[in-house]
Amino acid sequence: MDDEELVTLNPEFLRSLILKLRAVMAQEELVSPDSGSNASDDEGPATLQDSPDNLIRDEIAAEIEDLEPDQQAELVALMWIGRGDMEPEEWREAVEMAADRRDGPTSRYLLSHPHVADHLEEGLDLLFDGTDLMETGEY
Repeated sequence: MDDEELVTLNPEFLRSLILKLRAVMAQEELVSPDSGSNASDDEGPATLQDSPDNLIRDEIAAEIEDLEPDQQAELVALMWIGRGDMEPEEWREAVEMAADRRDGPTSRYLLSHPHVADHLEEGLDLLFDGTDLMETGEY
């Protein structure tokens, strides 16, 4: 199977999406574990928390929902492969299953998984038997 047949998503789009997802997930992490300091004199949480005026999440959701349905299914299949639910050899089956099981916005489903960026990157790595997508923007 040719690489072009595997993933139809633009590699630069995926690279950008993974970076944005990491930014959102970092904002939504729980504050760091107890550091032993006095909470009354700490300046604030160690990580940012998502707020209503943070538009990154909305931007990601819009970008995902603007994709063709088959490309949205590819994102879900990549996540499944990256987290070990399916094997790279099951790529076409995973894409088909993701399309069949779609129940609501794909962006909502993906954003509900705290490690989605890592899973997407790992899925690409497994599909392409190693990839430098995050460094080169290519599969």
